[in-house]
Order: sequence, then C-alpha cells, then structure tokens
Amino acid sequence: MRRVGGRCIAEIYHVIAILLKAVTIRISYRINLLLEQEYFRFNFRKLFIHLRMKLPVLLSALLFVIACKNTGKYPVVSTFAGNGIMKWADGKTAEASFANLMGIAIDNAGNLYIADSHNNRIRKISLDGNVTTLAGNGTVGSLDGKGASASFFYPTGVAVDKKGNVYVADTHNSLIRKISPDGMVTTFAGRRADSSNRGVDSSSARFDNPAGVAVDTNGNVYVSDWANDIIRKIDSYGKVENIAGSTGGPGAKDGTGSSASFYLPWGIAVDMAGNIYVADSYNNMIRKISPDGVVVTLAGSKASGSSDGQGAKASFLHPAGIAVTKAGDLYVADMGNHKIRKISPGGFVTTIAGNGLRGATNGRDTMASFYKPYGVAIDKDGSIYVADYQNNLVRKISF
Repeated sequence: MRRVGGRCIAEIYHVIAILLKAVTIRISYRINLLLEQEYFRFNFRKLFIHLRMKLPVLLSALLFVIACKNTGKYPVVSTFAGNGIMKWADGKTAEASFANLMGIAIDNAGNLYIADSHNNRIRKISLDGNVTTLAGNGTVGSLDGKGASASFFYPTGVAVDKKGNVYVADTHNSLIRKISPDGMVTTFAGRRADSSNRGVDSSSARFDNPAGVAVDTNGNVYVSDWANDIIRKIDSYGKVENIAGSTGGPGAKDGTGSSASFYLPWGIAVDMAGNIYVADSYNNMIRKISPDGVVVTLAGSKASGSSDGQGAKASFLHPAGIAVTKAGDLYVADMGNHKIRKISPGGFVTTIAGNGLRGATNGRDTMASFYKPYGVAIDKDGSIYVADYQNNLVRKISF
C-alpha cells in the first residue's frame, strides 16, 4: 500500500477499480446488445466510436495509478543497530551499545565498519547482524597489534578497500592506521609524538588531528587533515603528498592545489573517476577536487543554513560525513542541521531525511529525526547507513 503526501490512497485505488469495472461492463453490454440484434457485422463503426469515447477515461485511470505508484516511493528511516545506551557492548544489533560513533564504511560483502570514537574501538557489523569489536581495547593509546592488543585515541574516519583492509583516521593520535581483515593493526602513516611533542618516527609525515579517510580502487588513501586545513594523499607505499589546501590559515578559496583553502574539513569521499569530495565543515560547503587538483565549490556557501537548492543557493551547518554513489550522487550527513542531504551530480541539494529537530524518531523521510548524524555509507542496493553520533545508534535509510 503506497502513500502520497503522507495519506493512504487505498480508497483512491478502490474508486479507480470501480470506475474501470463500470466502463468494462458498459462496453460488454453494448457488444452483447449488438450481437443480440444481429447488427455486429454491420456496426463495427459504432463499436469503435463507443470505445474511443471511453478510452480517455481508461487511460486517465491507468496513468493516475502509475503516478500514484511512483510518487508513493519515499525514504524510510529505521534503527539498524544499537540500543541508544552510551557504553560498549557487543552482541546482536539491538543489544549492542556504542559511544559517539562517527565514521562508517561498508565493504563489498556488505559488512559495516564503525569508528566508535568515545570507546576508542573499531566495530564491525556482519551480515548476520552481529556487532563485534574488530580492534581496540577501549584504553587511550597508539599501540599496534592484533584485535584488543591495539589501541586508538578518538578514531573518527574509516574507509575500507577492495581487499577488506580498513583504514582509520586515528584523530587524537594524529595517525592513519590500517587494519587487516584478520584484525591486525599497523600504523600506515603519521608520526607518533612523545610527551615532549618531539617526533618518534621521524621518517613519517606529520598530521594534525586527521578526521576523514577514503580509499580509491588503486589503493590510494585520501585524508582530510582537519587542523592543517589540507587534503592529502597516501600512496600504497606510504608516501604522503598534499593535493589541495595549505597551512597558511583557513579559507574558502577555490583554485588549484595549494592556492585553494579549506576550514577544518571533515568527511571525504572519492568516486570511480578519481574526483574527491570534501565536507568542508566550518565553511559549510561541499567541495570537489578533480584528479588534476582543481578545487571547486559544488554546493553551499559560508553562510550557515538548511536551504535546499542549486549550488550556492543551498546551505549547510557543519556537514560531516560524505559518500558518493556510482551514479555520482552525494549523500551528506548535515550534522548541525540533524539532516541527511543529497547532492545531484549537477549540484542540486535536497533533504532526504530528518526534520531538523534533535531526536531518534523512525519513519518516513522528513518525519524522522537524528541527533548530530556524523557518518554515511551506501550499500550496493542504495540503502544508506548513518552513524547517528549523539543517539549512539546506526540508522538505515531504505528506499
């Protein structure tokens, strides 16, 4: 049973069915009458005229039903995992607990990976609905090792490559970590600092509270280096290079490479063509970086707001997570507005879920509510998974 404008249209279908039945009976009656009067062979023209007069009614009814079916499709928000209690607990999806979950990613098999930031753990939700801890023991630290022998310090962003390796923006450690499918944690890039803030691993590049990570089909990892206002690239050998932005201070300039500027960028995503998308959080913008390093503003302006519209006419309030589909559509966790937004390849912004109020209400599109949604991930079927930060829940948006 479909809905249009929030109202059930079962009654309308019933009326349409009666109308079609009445028209069919009327036509059958006329044909029988012609046959009984033995006029049939001589009255094709009369029958045709009668059918032609009724055809608009039949077509209108058919088109109305088709239109109702199409407009009745809308996103539906449900709770996928978590009981809303801020603590750490593994188990079935409804029994598990999280504490300020942030980044979220999905692998080719459909398993979800979550940066459970306040618990200092990386969690996994398997296809059978079990929530487990992939790595981390809950204590603050930067130890490498397998599973619970490893430690993190407020992990924020996660991404997964085609081999099942998980990359983590270990934010307060200012490191990029790598977790193999069997749970072995290593430091992929970044330089640890000792208590005097001197570099321990001097051969590695230095990050400053990296927030977002993304990985392309070639295994290159992209990082939104949050406090440095820089977008960086790490190749498969661990070499780090800056591809956009500079440390000269925050800004919102478009341009090529270091001539562009950002202001505390959070989420990051990369499409099949190598274009990079950045949730430029404190500029309230969504930026696009071409493969040759040209930065443009795809949507939003420095002014905060929640307006839908084309390009700069749309507005955001501290956008966080971002994900891109194969078709080029972007989904953004508009954290400050408690909404999930969609951006078409042409830059048109719409709100697909969230009423803008703090809450955890499930339901259709803008009747549902979130509380500081941070991360978004998209599965092969187009369903969207949301790391609902303040609600300590994983939410699902189905179409």
